Amino acid sequence: MRIGLFIPCFIDSFFPEVGIATLELLERFGHEVVYPRDQTCCGQPMADNGFNAEAADTEALFVRNFSGLDYIVAPEGSCVHHVRDNFDAIEQNPAVTEVRARTYELVEFLHDRAAGRRQDAHRAGR
Repeated sequence: MRIGLFIPCFIDSFFPEVGIATLELLERFGHEVVYPRDQTCCGQPMADNGFNAEAADTEALFVRNFSGLDYIVAPEGSCVHHVRDNFDAIEQNPAVTEVRARTYELVEFLHDRAAGRRQDAHRAGR
């Protein structure tokens, strides 16, 4: 299973250790994790402030970065919500629809999609 790791812009800037821990946790579950190096933002800050049209280039880049992966996982819920429910500054073609449907918050993904893959992962730090 190929997982696209999306690290939201504010986590990358202020809490990079969260991104590293997310990568390590997904790998501990045996997933192949892909980190697109040119990822930036999901466009939520622009859309939330009334500049939805200006988020189009950011949304298009997000789709280019994460198309073709089994899942996209982020350690932050509001960006996931934006991608799934408000990602509408760009044309809703099949690639966009697929990315929107395959995007999950980390805990949601581990509970709903990866459950049972590695039962001892929670004990790894003990």
